Amino acid sequence: MIEFRIDRHSGVATYLQIVHQTEQALRLGMLEPGDKLPTAREVVEATAINPNTVLKAYRELEREGLVEARRGLGTFVRKSLGSGPGDSPLRSELEDWTRRAREAGLDREDVAALFTVALEAHFSTTTKGTS
Repeated sequence: MIEFRIDRHSGVATYLQIVHQTEQALRLGMLEPGDKLPTAREVVEATAINPNTVLKAYRELEREGLVEARRGLGTFVRKSLGSGPGDSPLRSELEDWTRRAREAGLDREDVAALFTVALEAHFSTTTKGTS
């Protein structure tokens, strides 16, 4: 089951943090269709956030078609995202690269900037297959 981590200093709305973490879990295969999300009560107990915030996040995920609420049963994953498993060799390579970047003295923002540049270089906004 997914455990949400709320960063109150991130500047990102709490409900969006839940949405983003759920989407990331769907992309990494940590959540699959049919899996149940924690109840609002469980999230509130674990994170000390307002239950309405959890419900807002779940409504957003439902609006995106990623989850569905089943009355009296909970909220369940409807579909997955992404095409690669979270435990692929690429993840191991990225984790190794990230460790080396940290050992080289780069901080989180430095690594994020480098990664963003690399993403933009290889995933430009041109039509797929025409770049």
